[in-house]
Amino acid sequence: MELFNKTAVELSSMLKNKEISSVDLTNSVFDRIEKVEGKVDAYVTLNKENALLKAQEIDAKIANGEELHPLAGIPIGIKDNISTKGLRTTCSSKMLENYVPPFNATVMDKIDNAGMVVTGKLNMDEFAMGSSTENSYFKKTKNPFDETRIPGGSSGGSAAAVAASEAIVTLGSDTGGSIRQPASYCGVVGLKPTYGTVSRFGLVAFASSLDQIGPIGKCVEDVAMLQSLICGYDKMDATSAYREYPDFKANLSSDVKGLKIGLPKEYFGDGIDEYVKVSVMNAVKELEKNGAEIREISLPSTDYALSSYYIISSAEASSNLARYDGVKYGFRAENYDNLIDMYEKTRSEGFGDEVKRRIMLGTFVLSSGFYDAYYKKAKLLQRRISAEFSESFKDIDVIATPTVPSTAFKIGENIGDPLKMYATDVCTVTINIAGLPAMSIPCGYDNAGLPIGLQLIGDKFSEQKLLNTAYAYEKLFGGFKLPTL
Repeated sequence: MELFNKTAVELSSMLKNKEISSVDLTNSVFDRIEKVEGKVDAYVTLNKENALLKAQEIDAKIANGEELHPLAGIPIGIKDNISTKGLRTTCSSKMLENYVPPFNATVMDKIDNAGMVVTGKLNMDEFAMGSSTENSYFKKTKNPFDETRIPGGSSGGSAAAVAASEAIVTLGSDTGGSIRQPASYCGVVGLKPTYGTVSRFGLVAFASSLDQIGPIGKCVEDVAMLQSLICGYDKMDATSAYREYPDFKANLSSDVKGLKIGLPKEYFGDGIDEYVKVSVMNAVKELEKNGAEIREISLPSTDYALSSYYIISSAEASSNLARYDGVKYGFRAENYDNLIDMYEKTRSEGFGDEVKRRIMLGTFVLSSGFYDAYYKKAKLLQRRISAEFSESFKDIDVIATPTVPSTAFKIGENIGDPLKMYATDVCTVTINIAGLPAMSIPCGYDNAGLPIGLQLIGDKFSEQKLLNTAYAYEKLFGGFKLPTL
């Protein structure tokens, strides 16, 4: 098997035993990128020269017998809304087309210190607003399982790069499902950690109370290893949780005997494709055969979660994106008559349609006369959704649902219907609203060979329990299947 097709766990062992070099591995990944990037379009910016220098540095340390992090020398792709010092960070927007950050996000400092090799920045929906990566200013990323279909969004480039073996692991960000949904569509493993687990310092804000950086990989072990690296308290992030975290990979267990799995009836109703329902239920039954207990539960506020999410996230986006005015940094319109005209033309020309749509919605729900009717009610509903999850976790350990209602749809199929596009997030947004951890793992394929994802949801800071459950199922299911490219 080619090096680029192997998992981070396999490659880590090979590097440690000096069976391969990081330079060989990095060249293998870039050869793969050269071969398939024209089909997939996962990257906005490549970082080959610096990546090879980093790989040479790691090889020298290995040769000298230095003790290194298990992920040292492993190539990683970074979603293009995570600040990388000296490497262009665009958020896939015209507004930041030429922006090169003068500082690293906290997660990037951790990745650099661990000796990981950054391959480049990955395509996304503009400012992380979208469910298909069709809202990128630069290109439309394709699904490696079917190039006529979307990879999901907003971390579509991050999931597609792993599925196409254009990176060994990647980082994405998840505001309403933006790691889990593309992981499901692309047949890979994606984890959205508990809010506050991973520092948001250096993550370009979409909705600050919902955003969370997380890992994507080919297998549960890779995701566990990367999550252990990036999590932890950060004084630069006021919402960072002050607590100790385990070594998630070292503590992985496939024993699910006595594990109580909840099935919320609201997630298996109308709107969920039959293929998806059957695959998810079969996955749960496999866990049941191995000792897990299955219980039906109810989360009644789920029906209103999508409305609540889009009100809260758009309100915060409206506030966060006010900084892009042509004065401080980024794009500025060329022709304008005065300051106000410059603001208007810069924002009109610099933002895409979806970003403008959410800014307008957010500004509306925060405006005088509508705040109580919309934003305040959405925040009250957020509290109710959190309470329903908390009550459920008194009796169960993990909740299992479909990650998304269907498999990947065709490029262009839903782009003209925002409500239909938003509906693809119906199974994922509740988790961000409640600040919970959740992950998507492959659990089957439809009759067209497209991947189906199983979503596992846990109580706050229960990542180890989620990873263990996913690891147990992965052992039964067989895990990631390589697409034909």
